[in-house]
Amino acid sequence: MSIAIIDYGSGNLRSAAKAFERAAREAGLNKPVHVTADPEAVRAAERIVLPGVGAFGDCKSGLEALPGMIDALEDEVRKKSKPFMGICVGMQLLADTGYEHGTYKGFGWIPGEVVPIKPNDGTLKIPHMGWNDLAIKKPHAMFDSIASGTHAYFVHSFGFECTDENNIVATVDYGGAITAAIGMDNIIATQFHPEKSQAMGLQFITNFLKWRP
Repeated sequence: MSIAIIDYGSGNLRSAAKAFERAAREAGLNKPVHVTADPEAVRAAERIVLPGVGAFGDCKSGLEALPGMIDALEDEVRKKSKPFMGICVGMQLLADTGYEHGTYKGFGWIPGEVVPIKPNDGTLKIPHMGWNDLAIKKPHAMFDSIASGTHAYFVHSFGFECTDENNIVATVDYGGAITAAIGMDNIIATQFHPEKSQAMGLQFITNFLKWRP
């Protein structure tokens, strides 16, 4: 059964595809990885990945420009409960609203808003870029063999503020707590980039490939 990584013009997805291919190979899993802009390929996939690089509104417009893609996501993720991973802006799009360069409607899958990061330490630069320690807030199968304090790679200027803190799986400290991972039912999403997070990221992706929510 295949993994669909959705290509909607948000950047070069080869690094993500390579990370998923490597994780599947090293775990001995026969799960081909397809980078695709075809909603029918998304419908046919066993697992779905929504990456994202750039601004919230641009990414939402990119998805909307693919006829049938948002409907396919709603059907396969929300109605059929296929395992889903959002990465970076792919996580932020799950919110109700994003406020980057305007006000934009998100998917509304996980209640919350995407707002500018405002560190309480004025020496910290925006964007938040580089390696930082994860603080795991609740047990989750996606963090099997990954401990609090493990480094992950971030690059973002906006953060996801969850309406319900029970949906926060992990945070990161950058002049205050910022949401690093959210989860609900068959949905997991990260502000960090697992495909750029070396051994930790490969473990996270492997956990996703094995996850049975």
